Amino acid sequence: MNNTINNTRISEANTLLVLHHSNNSIGMVQNVSQNGHLIDVKPSFDKVDSMIRIDSSAESFTEFYADFYHQLKNPEDYSFFKVTEFEAVETALGLQDYIDSSSSIDREDLKKYEVSIDAVDVLRNKKNLKTDSSNGISFYSKRLSAEVINPRYRYQINDVDWNAVAGIGLDREMLEKFNVLDELLKGFKTSVLLPVRCDDGEEGGTVNARLQLKLNDNGEVVLQVYRSQKMPDFRKKFLGHKFSKEDRLNLLNIGNMGRVVELVNPVTGEVIPSLISRDKLTNELFSLPIDFIRIPTVVCDVVLSLEQQEILRSGKPLFVENMLSKSKRLFNATLQFNAEKQWLEFFFNKKLRGNNEHSFEFVVPTIFRGKALRRWQIDKLRAGEMAYISGLVSEKGREYQGYIWFDKEVGRIVFSFKKVSE
Repeated sequence: MNNTINNTRISEANTLLVLHHSNNSIGMVQNVSQNGHLIDVKPSFDKVDSMIRIDSSAESFTEFYADFYHQLKNPEDYSFFKVTEFEAVETALGLQDYIDSSSSIDREDLKKYEVSIDAVDVLRNKKNLKTDSSNGISFYSKRLSAEVINPRYRYQINDVDWNAVAGIGLDREMLEKFNVLDELLKGFKTSVLLPVRCDDGEEGGTVNARLQLKLNDNGEVVLQVYRSQKMPDFRKKFLGHKFSKEDRLNLLNIGNMGRVVELVNPVTGEVIPSLISRDKLTNELFSLPIDFIRIPTVVCDVVLSLEQQEILRSGKPLFVENMLSKSKRLFNATLQFNAEKQWLEFFFNKKLRGNNEHSFEFVVPTIFRGKALRRWQIDKLRAGEMAYISGLVSEKGREYQGYIWFDKEVGRIVFSFKKVSE
């Protein structure tokens, strides 16, 4: 997050309220998860210390809000309102009362009070242009700065340590070819494995890895490399937790351990109830404290009961029927919270329940990323095997190739630049 956030109480600090469009509920903003999901709490005087706090100066707020907004995975799902921290709870409660008692037409009036990301971006761009002008930068340099200072991203091109990127055998052109540069600049992990140079002394050796840009303790942007490994070593304790046989099977077969366990912070020794999941691409284990788990009240037009939300918060799977897809089709799926993704995961390979019980049937597509699949590729996918594919074209017009297969755990075709051991 932007360094304008201050976790200590400051006078006249600002904070944010959020309106969830899915269920018209008001929350007090706490943070954004690493995967771009909003973390907020219901309005309560007991929660004021957990609210996000922002320097009240106009310049600090615009810088903070642009960074905050563009970290969100689906920012269009929300509306945000700036208030002082001392009036946050009362304003949130009053706003909720207004929403509950007003019509959808009346609620349109709230738009005039929202924080507009377009207005914020305009202010930031004016500031950048003013700075450029005062420094005597040419028109050509201003055009170049449009690429360097892009408000859509959490990080900018000039934030990237390109020496570190070169050190693992990659460069900007390769990241663009692999379609991962946007993901990195938005603060996300790469959605595919990349071949990176080994650092174990083996000449010419490469390993598969996911990359992510992160801030270190000094506020510097560093390149995080998550190397793929064959299998987690379940013989070793994970932050003080000893894996049971069921734990191991769940992590290997599903990717989520499925229960809350007490983990020990290696620095402070604090015991923290958490969930554990496995990164299905790298096989690395990740944990997330339950205090950071946010379960939505509405999933694909289905309102979850408090009991259902608690089941998901505890890490257990939950079967949900009659959800509505973006294409307006009803579907059933098993949901489970994933600690690595920090959000709900959909499983379609579970037995579906309904009037006519049947198993989910995977329909092999005939086109992948605009490339028509050949019969032998379709046959391999239908048989659950990997298929080599070439002639794919990136958004930049560059050709690339790799392997595709149907991943039952995520319910879709996935892609990797290198063959993954089956």
